[in-house]
Amino acid sequence: MEGPKVAGVEDELARKIEAFARIGRCYHPSFSPDGRTVAFVSDLSGSPQLWKVSVEGGWPEPLTAFDDPVLDAAWSPNGEWIAFTLTPGGGMNGQICLVRPDGSELRRLTKGGATNNWLNCWSRDGSLLGYSTNEDDPSRLESVALEIRTGEVKHLGNTPGTGDVVDFAPRGDLALTLVIPQRSDSNLYLADVSTGEAKLLTPHDGPANVRQACFAPNGSTIYLSSNLGSEFVHFARMELRADRSPKPLEVLAARNDADLEWFDATKDGQRAALFWNVGGRCELDFVDLNSGQVTRGPALPGETIEGATFSRDGRSLASSFSGAALPWDLWVIGPGDRSFRQLSRSPHPGVRLEELIRPVALRFPGADGLPLSGWLYRPPGSLSPGPLVMSFHGGPESQERPHLNETYQALVAQGIAVFAPNVRGSSGFGKSFVNLDNGPLRVNAVRDIETCVRVVVDAHVADPARIGVMGGSYGGYMTMAALTEFPDLFAAGADLFGIVNFETFFAQSEPWMGAVSKVEYGDPETQREMLRALSPIHKIDRVKAPTLVLHGANDTNVPVVEAEQVVAELRKRKVTVELILFPDEGHGFVKTANRVRATREIVRWFVLHL
Repeated sequence: MEGPKVAGVEDELARKIEAFARIGRCYHPSFSPDGRTVAFVSDLSGSPQLWKVSVEGGWPEPLTAFDDPVLDAAWSPNGEWIAFTLTPGGGMNGQICLVRPDGSELRRLTKGGATNNWLNCWSRDGSLLGYSTNEDDPSRLESVALEIRTGEVKHLGNTPGTGDVVDFAPRGDLALTLVIPQRSDSNLYLADVSTGEAKLLTPHDGPANVRQACFAPNGSTIYLSSNLGSEFVHFARMELRADRSPKPLEVLAARNDADLEWFDATKDGQRAALFWNVGGRCELDFVDLNSGQVTRGPALPGETIEGATFSRDGRSLASSFSGAALPWDLWVIGPGDRSFRQLSRSPHPGVRLEELIRPVALRFPGADGLPLSGWLYRPPGSLSPGPLVMSFHGGPESQERPHLNETYQALVAQGIAVFAPNVRGSSGFGKSFVNLDNGPLRVNAVRDIETCVRVVVDAHVADPARIGVMGGSYGGYMTMAALTEFPDLFAAGADLFGIVNFETFFAQSEPWMGAVSKVEYGDPETQREMLRALSPIHKIDRVKAPTLVLHGANDTNVPVVEAEQVVAELRKRKVTVELILFPDEGHGFVKTANRVRATREIVRWFVLHL
């Protein structure tokens, strides 16, 4: 369904919006064994696909050309294959595939159909490929290792929740698996590859997370990032005894103001790169794994990263960076380099990056005094209160950060400010903060919406009669919560693939997604009344604001029934509502043409109604 037309500005508005939405993306680098080439994912062709490029730069070469999106890339240590996840229809039913480095001999390793499979990692010799699957049990994602030569699948433990294989021991006899029994809580296991027996390495009380882990070359030392025993995620070392039981963790690097967002260690065990999330912006340290000495790394090209990886010889480090005025691109730093060198150049025709708006960080107290924060994008030269869109991130255990957001930039270009807050329940601000919205505490996160409105009104940024609200996934939930709980505060809304009814979410989402969400949202078996009270659909009669609903038809995370309920109920009550359904997308919009349409319709909606 086409969006509303705005007389006199339609053509120019469309051109400007589409330029922002067409900004390209390159991410998820993986080195060839000799370190001379990098495989990566990019939407240069209009859909995220697998590419490769020389580490010296140059024209990239496509390796896949599917209609469906590719998620990731992992070059085998023996150089024979590049593994990736293909997502038919953009949905959750990812399938693990292999392709030769020249783009030939494409193979699908998983069975296809509705099963969910997610690529994890290779063994050191390339004989085993670890991945997660719900093929045997829809209620959990199991960690498995596939023997490439024979096709035999080895099961690594029998634990409830979602599991990932994060590393194999140098000899390939052991594997580290990361298991999430409930969101905001995870554990590290040591699995015997031959028997499948798994031993818990990180017992703990209360919610805590292990984020990453890897073996040292000796096979008895493990490096990991976790917030076990601390508020923020730190970098630590764990030694295994002869019986494979763990000795106490030894913290090697920690900050009291930042989470360790990502780390990678060289294969020779000499050093590690540590990327810290400091209030949403990223900083880099290097640590000598022998002496424990930490040194500050160079300034980063962008405020945020999407993973990082050392080449096999440890001489080069590749990452994907973005910033408010910087597209997602690959950057590399090598021996003797004092700064990162740009490896890919995502296209941005019609957009002058230097003119993009960089946000200002705002910090303010919640209604109960809890410190909150957010990012304010304001049109240049704006001195008086004007239209503003409040944007809530997904997750909810995610974080609003200053990476390039084409919708924000397109709105600001039309004179509409954007405020993107991190309310309670967001990550990046400590273990306690991220758990402040669990179950019945969610009402407090919803109350933070009203506080955020007050902040931008009191700061004379927003005209109180012209405030909109939008968000995707859990941000869509917050959007509908805003429109139902505070109907007089918002003039328009845009709900992107959001939860509106926890009962239908638990009934129709992927079973494993529902199984790990009971602490975060509530247990549908024992807390049904609470879930009903927290579901915006049961207060939909309060909505006054025109509401735009966007959803992917193949979304099995937040099923399309969530969108259909909103549209049906608002139409019944004669509230202005429009539905845009993307037949070839799942949970989120990744194809360029669909991103263009979604951005165009969202901006038009707010231009019309604000």
